[in-house]
Amino acid sequence: MEMMSEVPLLEQQARAFIRQELASTGTSIVTSNFRPFAAVMLHLMTREQADIPVVWMDSGYNTAETYRYAEQLRQRLSLNLQVYTPRRTRAQREALDGPPPGRDSPRFEDFVREIKLEPFDRALAALRPKRWFTGVRAQDSAERAQMSAISQDARGVLKIAPLLAWTSRDLHQYLQRYDLPNNWEYVDPSKPVANQECGLHLTPVDAAVSRAETP
Repeated sequence: MEMMSEVPLLEQQARAFIRQELASTGTSIVTSNFRPFAAVMLHLMTREQADIPVVWMDSGYNTAETYRYAEQLRQRLSLNLQVYTPRRTRAQREALDGPPPGRDSPRFEDFVREIKLEPFDRALAALRPKRWFTGVRAQDSAERAQMSAISQDARGVLKIAPLLAWTSRDLHQYLQRYDLPNNWEYVDPSKPVANQECGLHLTPVDAAVSRAETP
């Protein structure tokens, strides 16, 4: 059994924060897209709640390496993986609408809603979580730099971001410490430009919630 004194302070704080929030009543979920460093959040969460639902909005546009990475982590961490896909397959969509539109296309918002936002709405309706744990970080985008570690999502779900203050270096060191795999062959057609938001974390109301202790 590891001694907490041997665990870096940043990790101790994240684990304590996650444990505190999981202690509240109601269902919790964690989302993942199996992008680079996704193993960090999933490892942290499953150490505190082994059977937490891991929601993946699989757009159908993921790389072969991403699918292999997801399966590797599913087996390694015994993930309770809940996969939500668009109502149309990629083949159907591209036969009727063509390839994914660019961000300046009038079809782009509808495309993003179809492949990511609508499946997430379905996941929320099915699982009815009180808390949504997410691995977003302040370094990801200007919008996320303004986020709080705990906020009230406009859909009524408490959004919790334990890794908000972590850097890429912090994530890399965590992977090394626990010998976890990584995935660099990741593509998200809902974010054709670096640091672009797809809308999943941009809701009409996203108010910070005060807590005695946050990471």
